[in-house]
Amino acid sequence: MPTQPRLLSTVSDTHGHRLIEFWHYEAEQVLYARWYGNLTAIEVIKGAQQATALQSWLHCPLLLNDKHQSTGDWSEAMSWLEYEWLPRALKDGLRAVAYVFATDVSNQIVSTEFAKRVQPHLAIKLFYSVPAAWGWLRRQPLPRQRV
Repeated sequence: MPTQPRLLSTVSDTHGHRLIEFWHYEAEQVLYARWYGNLTAIEVIKGAQQATALQSWLHCPLLLNDKHQSTGDWSEAMSWLEYEWLPRALKDGLRAVAYVFATDVSNQIVSTEFAKRVQPHLAIKLFYSVPAAWGWLRRQPLPRQRV
């Protein structure tokens, strides 16, 4: 069972609605990103930019990217994620992503494409539930802690 998380940040969309929350599970070295609402490319880039800033600060090797409470087609953000977000996240220590699908089928299609693009660079697995994603993350190797 994960330890008690700490809420790091909440990002709002262009309409002022909650877009994404970031939680830190320090003992597990997990950054948990929980998405909400209808996602567009602009919103996904906005959320990923905040994730990049947090990853740069925390250097969490594990990311739980939870989109089960979101919908939308954000495929226009794919190139930005692949060529801007991914290299930065890897540089800052990201090693594995547990990705929880949205229930929206169009979102699942773009999520699958995203996984295919990043899979050559880091461990990523797609899930339909948060508990299954946590189970997989717990089995991922963690880097040695710096002393």
